[in-house]
Amino acid sequence: MKRAIIMVIDSMGIGAMPDHAEFNDIAECNTLKHVCEFNKGLNVPNMAKMGLGNIQDFEGITPTKEPIGQYGTLQEKSKGKDTTTGHWEIAGLVSTRPFATFPNGFPPELVNKFIEETKCGGILANRPASGTQIIEELNDEHHKTKFPIIYTSADSVFQIAVDTDMIPLQTLYDWCHIARKLLDDGDYHVSRVIARPYKIIDGKPTRIGKDRRDFSVEPTGRTVLDEIKETGGEVVAIGKIEDIFSKVGITHAIHTGSNKEGLELTLQAVKNDLDLDKIRYANVKKFTPNKSLIFTNLVDTDMLYGHRNNPEGYGKAIEEIDTYVGKIMPELTDDDMLIITADHGCDPTVPGTDHTREYVPVLYYGKKIAPKDLGLTLGFDSIADRVREWLK
Repeated sequence: MKRAIIMVIDSMGIGAMPDHAEFNDIAECNTLKHVCEFNKGLNVPNMAKMGLGNIQDFEGITPTKEPIGQYGTLQEKSKGKDTTTGHWEIAGLVSTRPFATFPNGFPPELVNKFIEETKCGGILANRPASGTQIIEELNDEHHKTKFPIIYTSADSVFQIAVDTDMIPLQTLYDWCHIARKLLDDGDYHVSRVIARPYKIIDGKPTRIGKDRRDFSVEPTGRTVLDEIKETGGEVVAIGKIEDIFSKVGITHAIHTGSNKEGLELTLQAVKNDLDLDKIRYANVKKFTPNKSLIFTNLVDTDMLYGHRNNPEGYGKAIEEIDTYVGKIMPELTDDDMLIITADHGCDPTVPGTDHTREYVPVLYYGKKIAPKDLGLTLGFDSIADRVREWLK
């Protein structure tokens, strides 16, 4: 059975795209290059062997004269720099309509409907903010009023933060479902509603990553995931992939609390050691697939380090990923293709904490894939084309 394995290193961009200024980014942004420079080089021998160091001059990632994979640079077609847009395009869906952003907060009519339908009594914030900062700033008022903290960013997100020792986690999820419905019914075209649970740990408000959930708008068209599922294949979503695609085109899914967990599960899936019966959707009958896509999102680079301006942590996260790439590669069969890429940038060394509009790297590896310099390719959707061709 032929398989494709896509690993998305969330936000590992490699340089500003020509239209970066339209997205309020500076020409100097280059997530991977700056992370490498800050850390005086990265130890990523496996991705280096595949050709990562041949794409660009990244400090400490040595170019190789004999790469074992195909390597190149991808330029996004869609108008966006967010997770949903990037992943949809990787799966073959180019977004022609940009998602809406709310630099002045959400409109009163939307907020009032949210308060009415959730019966939450009121809200706090309603402005763009850093998630870690806003919960520290408003935690006391949140505890006093029990109002949810509603905030956004430069991305198209409606984020709801609550202390789940005071507001039950299921209530937070219910409120997110309500927000998703209001946004869709009102055609606000918001990419994601994000549940941001936190607790007070050692006296400090601390977000609980494993309980975060993204409630994305459904894909606006068909993806390669749909094609695989409809023609007898399985689509195994690891991490927040099922959230990004609103479960559409997916047969099996499992959430993760960290990159390490996602990497372990990906390795298990490649080795056929993952118990698929436990993670199969209830509406998907047990079947013998004729092809398989394993699709993993590794979010820590973005969520824990990019947005928090932590290039040291970012570099360590990339190195951890590379160690698992080294474990995955020997487990691949002749019928497997491994793809490593990213969905946008989030340069932790430039001003601001938002995503950055960047090119992304792409690496293809397989025992039957001849090494090649792919140069610059227009469209993340070229990955969907390769997957479609491979699994045909």
